[in-house]
Amino acid sequence: MYIKNLGQSKSVNNFLDEFEGVVQGHRDGHGFVVRDNGEPDVYLPPNEMRAVLHKDRVKARIVRSDRRGRPEGRVVEIIERPAQPIIGRLLQESGVWLVAPEDKRYGQDVLIPKGATGTAKPGQVVVVDLTEPPALFGQPVGRITEVLGEVDDPGMEIEIAVRKYGVPHEFSQACLDEAKALPDKVRPSDKRDRIDLTDVPLVTIDGEDARDFDDAVYCEPARVGRGKGWRLLVAIADVSQYVHTGSGIDIDAYERATSVYFPRRVIPMLPEKLSNGLCSLNPEVDRLCMVCDMLINAKGEIHAYQFYPAVMWSHARFTYTEVAAILANTKGPEAARRKALVPHLLNLHDVYRALLGARRTRGAVDFDTTETQIVCDDSGRIEKIVPRTRNDAHRLIEEAMLAANVCSADFIGQGKHPGLFRVHEGPTPEKRELLANYLKAMGVGLSVSDEPLPGEFQAIAEATKDRPDSQQIHTMLLRSMQQAIYTPINSGHFGLAFEAYTHFTSPIRRYPDLLVHRVIKAILGKSRYQLPALPTPGEAHTKLARRLASRVKEPSVKPRKATAETQAWEAAGLHCSANERRADEASRDVEAWLKCKYMREHLGEEFGGVVSAATSFGIFVTLDAMYVEGLVHITELGGEYFKFDEARQELRGERTGIRYAIGSRVRVQVSRVDLDGRKIDFRLVHEGEALTGRSQRDKAGVAPTSGSSRSASKKARSASRQDEKLEAPARTSSRSGSSADLIPRSPIQALKASVKKAAAAAKKKSAKGGRGKSHR
Repeated sequence: MYIKNLGQSKSVNNFLDEFEGVVQGHRDGHGFVVRDNGEPDVYLPPNEMRAVLHKDRVKARIVRSDRRGRPEGRVVEIIERPAQPIIGRLLQESGVWLVAPEDKRYGQDVLIPKGATGTAKPGQVVVVDLTEPPALFGQPVGRITEVLGEVDDPGMEIEIAVRKYGVPHEFSQACLDEAKALPDKVRPSDKRDRIDLTDVPLVTIDGEDARDFDDAVYCEPARVGRGKGWRLLVAIADVSQYVHTGSGIDIDAYERATSVYFPRRVIPMLPEKLSNGLCSLNPEVDRLCMVCDMLINAKGEIHAYQFYPAVMWSHARFTYTEVAAILANTKGPEAARRKALVPHLLNLHDVYRALLGARRTRGAVDFDTTETQIVCDDSGRIEKIVPRTRNDAHRLIEEAMLAANVCSADFIGQGKHPGLFRVHEGPTPEKRELLANYLKAMGVGLSVSDEPLPGEFQAIAEATKDRPDSQQIHTMLLRSMQQAIYTPINSGHFGLAFEAYTHFTSPIRRYPDLLVHRVIKAILGKSRYQLPALPTPGEAHTKLARRLASRVKEPSVKPRKATAETQAWEAAGLHCSANERRADEASRDVEAWLKCKYMREHLGEEFGGVVSAATSFGIFVTLDAMYVEGLVHITELGGEYFKFDEARQELRGERTGIRYAIGSRVRVQVSRVDLDGRKIDFRLVHEGEALTGRSQRDKAGVAPTSGSSRSASKKARSASRQDEKLEAPARTSSRSGSSADLIPRSPIQALKASVKKAAAAAKKKSAKGGRGKSHR
């Protein structure tokens, strides 16, 4: 335990009660304590941050309110310091070795004694373990434990991200040994007590770059009740046959909880022998599977279902593009190559349309959003960023998987067995009120009720889809919703409008799906599945647990005391939810790094874009051609005061009335790229503005960022920013519209011009005063 002695003072007795929380550092040197009790964060000034580190668990007191009215705290004790390494670049300044953390929230460089640098060379990215904590008058000290390589090495951004977010990326020896002992193919003994589906033409449909295949589908017309319908089979890889509870593979899989997807690399939940081999439903080989066998009527309603273990033989590996082409033209070349399977694909398309109709009847939320894909070359550099287009093949598989997941949740509920549900709750009261105010301000005739239903959101989306600001409205609808989590307490899925929903269809890459398979097998075998003694949940779990606890409403009916079994399932759900967030954060971090490197090549260039968010400090703009987002700071919007309208989610100029809201079209110039901070800055380009000269100057100003001198690059970026700020008022405040006002000025030129102008005004005033006196 680390104790920080604050000394005694009379004012200590007047402090509020002590509270505990986790320090969240900020790149500008200050920080916050995120309180365990869910109350507002407490501000920590830079002098308080000197003795603590980002992620430290502390005990603190509120000592005052700062000028902005925020509660300001003082750390009285450091309770726990996570044993998490720091990643950064090794530098040598004035003969002193230090590591500048890649995550700027740590706020301080780490001193490295001469004998603790190992084989690292200046400029390389390294991993550091602290040997001495920071103090009020001393920097932290550490030793280098791992050298990752040069900052520009291919894949370096992924090496940094997995360590920065604590993503497990190496399997334990026990896991590897168990995987090695597994057979290379399905053995005859493994097929016992399974339904033989090898003659059923099940097929997989995935993306072009997919390497593991969780699911296969088949559909045929069937009599359902007294009407027509379909029999839909969804076969899912039976991972639970090979990954036994509490085994080495199981422990590693639980620790990861999910596969993590990066451009050009995947960190799998399971060893490759399972994920790409024995469990993957590869074409034309026997594979073990769990099947959800459903009867679906003409209205898209699931009339009946059953689960059973089976052995299958995939008749084809389709891609989404190929299936979409066949559905669009059943006489085309793609259909000719797959002639025997075309009728089954048409049956799948028919049941998809019925399921889609049921989705609309339920009122499930279904917004069209643009997802992007980063295309890299062999060295890991971005070649282009392209939109992912969803076609009928994507939607067909999506609806089939949703149907199987719903049946799984119903089966667990009917079996009265504990398990993990995928729960998505409606908007919180605060978000609902914000959305209602926004819809009213935007003149939308519809709103949301106090206890909104998914259909209300979908009705608003449908009613506004043809409006010019539809993108803005749909974005606000999405932002008002909460994130889905895994929990044994079923509260339904708001977005999909299901009373019960879970994840069954991806056990190769998601641990909750593996648990669902085990529970289904236990119910089929009339037994009860017991969770193993799993590893202690980590920091991500604790963080999410506190966040969820802060927003939970007091139950109207006092719940029964939770059993040890229920608590174990709750812990597993929190762990899986938190590690899902961790994977998302790591993936976003890598994508942001790649986009920053990509945009460094376009400094000074102009692009058209759309405002994707408005805040009190500026607007975020997504470029049309690049699908890259950057910030236009409020100081770059022009020479007037802009006020943030929370109800309308827009910035509005007080003098001109110009508005910047989500969906507004703008033209921007790439002005700055901060690779360390994963930030891209734009400046607004006004119509008729001459930019040829400043484009070249911007490129020259940021060139040192690729060199070794941090101070030089900081000065260059600072000069560039000051240059732009000084020019903005000169260009935008003039009402004459003369071309002279559009000529870019340097800081010295701007200063000289303002001095000249002031002198001329004083002379004119003096002359007027003199003439008045002589006249009198």
